[in-house]
Amino acid sequence: MAFDDPPVPASASEDIGAIDFFRGDTTVEDPYPYFDALRARCPVVREPHHGVMMVTGYDEAVQVAQDSLTFSSCLSVTGPFPGFPVPLEGDDVGDLIERHRDELPMSDQLPTLDPPAHTAHRGLLMRLITPKRLKQNEAAIWGIADRLLDDFLARGQGEFINGFAGPFTLLVIADLLGVPEEDREDILDRLQRRSRAGSDIGSTGGDTLAHSPLHFLYGRFTDYIEDRRRDPRDDVLTGLATATFPDGSLPEVADAVRVAANLFSAGQETTVRLLGSALKVIAERPDVQRLLRDERDRIPNFVEETLRTESPVKGDFRLSRVPTTVGGVNIPAGTTLMVVNGAANRDPRRFADPAAFDPARPNARHHIAFGRGIHTCPGAPLARAEARVAVERLLDRTADIRISERVHGPARSRRYEYVPTYILRGLTHLGLEFTRAEEATR
Repeated sequence: MAFDDPPVPASASEDIGAIDFFRGDTTVEDPYPYFDALRARCPVVREPHHGVMMVTGYDEAVQVAQDSLTFSSCLSVTGPFPGFPVPLEGDDVGDLIERHRDELPMSDQLPTLDPPAHTAHRGLLMRLITPKRLKQNEAAIWGIADRLLDDFLARGQGEFINGFAGPFTLLVIADLLGVPEEDREDILDRLQRRSRAGSDIGSTGGDTLAHSPLHFLYGRFTDYIEDRRRDPRDDVLTGLATATFPDGSLPEVADAVRVAANLFSAGQETTVRLLGSALKVIAERPDVQRLLRDERDRIPNFVEETLRTESPVKGDFRLSRVPTTVGGVNIPAGTTLMVVNGAANRDPRRFADPAAFDPARPNARHHIAFGRGIHTCPGAPLARAEARVAVERLLDRTADIRISERVHGPARSRRYEYVPTYILRGLTHLGLEFTRAEEATR
């Protein structure tokens, strides 16, 4: 039996209704009380400011994410802003979506595509990040980590996000895609400057997305692919330039460029947030740090629990093509839904004591931080490998890692800043202090 938004006590309704999740900063520092209040009201509930149906329950989020026939991903990265370009009227808005989807921001990106275009472009991407290539890339990850740690650890303290996590993830993805060594420092510098300047995507400040933040990468990868098609070599870029769609056809240069640039940018941004969250736990929790130092085989599950408790992507969006129900709630055609991964991963119906960080949690890997269904993050194996290697090498090369009280304040009154968006979840900076392993043995 379907039902609409259920009645709730006036006080709870007023508390939730006062918060504009998409246009305020109330929930940037800590969104979880808001998510919990929404879920307590109903795992699928419409927020009052922009009419977005918030899906905060685990089972309900999985249902939406896995149903690409009912739910379009055309606005997955923008949500309610700037809104669909025409009114979505009627009981089947599928044709309207197809006629106008190219007018939406980021409409050329893999996360916003629906089948059959998504199937073809994801198939192209999976030809670039094969298990063999990922295994070869992992061998390089150890060397990249050590080279960066040589400088980062030398001073005994440092800002982790821009001092290690950002350069590390950029250089890893550059290696995976075969970006020439001579270009990597320039790309790193440009993208770090863009990151420090902030991104329009999901900003809670009120700006709408006017252009693609990948413009610079488009230019670089266009040059790479055109060059390799003219002059093939025995390198990864040639593989990128000559990769075909699943039907055997050669993509337009622009199609290959978009896939590569999206993998480069999106994978780097989310993995930086994962690493920041992981090191914050290690530095704040001596018990967890001690456990990981003593039992390195715990690191993979520690990474999964970090993904569960602090999903780097709070959520993304879907647009219902036809009337349907989710969790017993009626969803009209043309409804914007937010699949809130960060809330679903703390659903007490799925995870016992969900707010507690438990590095030994037996079902930690059941999280949906990487999504579900056809849009499951194709770079998930790479992100897991990066996090595992970074944590292991940091533990290998230090005897102790601590939060900088000078930067973040004393233990009982820490001050952290988070990226001010309704999509991403992660620290803007993380000040650490550490004792190097060689110093501890003197």
